Amino acid sequence: MDYVKDLRRLVGHKPLILTGSVVLVLNEENELLLQHRRDGGWGLPGGLMELGESLEDTARREVEEETGLIIGDLELLGVFSGPEYYFKVSNGDELYSVTAVYVTKDVKGKLKVDQSESYEVKYFNLDRLPEDVTEEYRSYITPYIKDLVE
Repeated sequence: MDYVKDLRRLVGHKPLILTGSVVLVLNEENELLLQHRRDGGWGLPGGLMELGESLEDTARREVEEETGLIIGDLELLGVFSGPEYYFKVSNGDELYSVTAVYVTKDVKGKLKVDQSESYEVKYFNLDRLPEDVTEEYRSYITPYIKDLVE
């Protein structure tokens, strides 16, 4: 299944509205899991929805694919969309993203890196996130840091 690739064959690089999910995964020390993404900077595990999936299904699938972790309960923090979430990626594809942002501490499994998408995955103290967290991911994280610490 690769819904987006199928769409791209039909519309080329024209703008699409693409829906996805990301997850703020926190460990017992309230540290945030980030992945050093091959497509640039540090970000949250997540990705685009496939046909037949719910946003929660997408969140769980993407976290497992990218980090090896199994996610249980998810809490919806917000949905992000609008002109500030327009992207033109390196291959020329254009998109407007609609992203559901979840948080969880309900995590099982052992961290592993999907080498095709990430250089590494690791937990960071919320007060000391890497400088090169991309602006998109920072916009998902920042509104919730105060609540997550408490």
